[in-house]
Amino acid sequence: MVVLNRIYTRTGDGGETALGNGARVAKFCTRVTAYGTVDELNAVLGMARLHAEEDIAAALARIQNDLFDLGADLCRPDMARDSEAGYPVLRMVPAQVDRLEAEIDAMNARLEPLRSFILPGGTALAAHLHLCRTVARRAERLTVELATTEDVNTPALTYLNRLSDWFFVAARIANDDGRTDVLWVPGANR
Repeated sequence: MVVLNRIYTRTGDGGETALGNGARVAKFCTRVTAYGTVDELNAVLGMARLHAEEDIAAALARIQNDLFDLGADLCRPDMARDSEAGYPVLRMVPAQVDRLEAEIDAMNARLEPLRSFILPGGTALAAHLHLCRTVARRAERLTVELATTEDVNTPALTYLNRLSDWFFVAARIANDDGRTDVLWVPGANR
């Protein structure tokens, strides 16, 4: 259980922060940037939820919780030492990826195939979901970069990759099942 009775600690005033294993690192290190971007995504997703109803709202709430799991996973390096933590270390698991894939498949079954690229927009929810998609892609790029120098839990990377796809398909659902998608017209303003 997390207990936060004091919000500021002053321990980061010198430009360092603590990782999940207690190690202190610069606030601009790749790991911190990756999980910080996941946190940014969660905040953007909170804005999207303001426009969501029923099934999509419930799915977005599940994803927000997953994003906290993902941040917890990314903030703890050295997976080989998880057993030494003295408590169960929270890591992303394949079942979280599987759920996203099943939801993508179910939403995509309602949609006509794309015959054009689409522009981010349409309904307020769709526009916000497209923003979520782009922030998810940035979080994925940063996590991939992190994985070039440090161990990263494979389901964490896979989850981020699927998540941007989920947001894309959900944005189409939010645009009246794709009927009001804003289509790209190549060279329209030449």
